[in-house]
Amino acid sequence: MNNLIGNAPRHPGLWVDINKQLKPSHPNTISTVSSSTQGRQELQALTPQLARLSQQGQWVVLISPPNIGYKQMLADAGVRMDRILLVHTKDEVEALWAMEKALTSGTSSAVISWTQSLDARDNRRLQIVAKNTRALGVVIEDANSHLPVTARMQDDLGIQQACLFSSLH
Repeated sequence: MNNLIGNAPRHPGLWVDINKQLKPSHPNTISTVSSSTQGRQELQALTPQLARLSQQGQWVVLISPPNIGYKQMLADAGVRMDRILLVHTKDEVEALWAMEKALTSGTSSAVISWTQSLDARDNRRLQIVAKNTRALGVVIEDANSHLPVTARMQDDLGIQQACLFSSLH
């Protein structure tokens, strides 16, 4: 039986909230971080590790990345761009499914997914999946996802105005 949360079905099961930092203390965990920069700073912090992992010949999977200049950032850090696999999904459920599949494929050294917000149930499901993988798993949540749409639009407009102002000076 599918339970609907929002307008997309979620995975069934028993779930517990697990709050992790960017770098997991145990290699078989998924790190979940909240970002107000659409994950730009978090991805920048991971680039040395991603560069090293990309040299192993396995995939570095990016799921639904926003347009934050990640291609240039990764290339500048020495990440092998021929080992980057981009996955674009239509919704959160598909993004979580893609992350689960990429982690369990055995062909990925790192899987990074961008999402609005990960509920405790989905977080727990990914932690269970991570126990059977050796890949680095990171979920970057949008810290502004809890704001109403109008507040997010105002925040985005403020960022655009600040960028425009700084480019004029």
